[in-house]
Amino acid sequence: MNERNNGRRAVRIDATGLYYRDLNQLVREAISGGARRIELEGVMGQRYIGTNVYECPDLGDVEIHIHGVPGNDLGAFLNGPRIVVYGSAQDGCGNTMNAGEIVVHGRAGDIAGFSARGGRILVRESAGYRVGIHMKEYGPHKPVLVIGGSTQDFLGEYMAGGVIIVLGLGIDGPHRAALVGTGMHGGAIYIRGEFDRDRVGKEVGIVDPDAADMAEVEEHVRAYTDNFGGSAEEIIAGPFSKLYPKHLRPYGRLYAY
Repeated sequence: MNERNNGRRAVRIDATGLYYRDLNQLVREAISGGARRIELEGVMGQRYIGTNVYECPDLGDVEIHIHGVPGNDLGAFLNGPRIVVYGSAQDGCGNTMNAGEIVVHGRAGDIAGFSARGGRILVRESAGYRVGIHMKEYGPHKPVLVIGGSTQDFLGEYMAGGVIIVLGLGIDGPHRAALVGTGMHGGAIYIRGEFDRDRVGKEVGIVDPDAADMAEVEEHVRAYTDNFGGSAEEIIAGPFSKLYPKHLRPYGRLYAY
C-alpha cells in the first residue's frame, strides 16, 4: 500500500509468511520506485533486511520501520538508510555496515556491530556476546555503538576503531562481561557504572575520560535519549570509564615473518 508521510512516499508491506528473499526484494523494489519510508508489518525472523539497497539513490533519506522481530544480519552492509526496530534484533545486527543508523527498541543478540566501518547503532536494552568485534574506522568514518544496558563477554574483541558506549541502565549490580577488549588495538570503549577491572583484557588500559571524550559520549547519549526517552543529563553524569588499547599490535610477538 502506498501513502504519503510528511510529503514522502511511504509503502507498507505485510511480511507475514514471506520468505526472506522475497521480502527483501519487495523492499529493494519499493526504494528503487521512490519510496522513502517503508513500514514492514508482521516481521518474524526474516534475515538481511536493509541489505543490498546500496544501488538506490538518496539512501540517507530512506527509513525502514520494522514491526516484529527481524532475523540475523539486520542492516548488513548498510550504506545510508535508517532502520528502526520496534522490538528486539537477533544476531549480527549492523554486520559490516558503512553508514546509516539502526535503532533497536529492545535487545540485540550476539556480534552486534560486527566489523562495522561507519554509521551508528542504538540499542535500548542489553546485547549479547562479542558486541563490536572487529569494529574499525578510517578517516572520518567512525562507527558508533550505544548499548543501554550491558553486554555478555568479549565486548570489543579485536576492536580496531570506532566507539562503543555501554550505559548500564536497568541492570542489577555491576557489569559482568568478561574478557572485555581482548585483542583490542584501536578505538575506545566507554562504560558507565561499576565493573570488575580484572575482567578486562590485559591489552586494555583504563582511564577517566577527559572533556573531549565526554563531549563525544554526550553526543551519542543524546541520540539515545532522543529515541528512547530518559534524561541525557542524568546518564552523562556517569561515572564513566574509558577503555583504550595499550598497543597497536597486541599479539605482534606471535606473528612470523
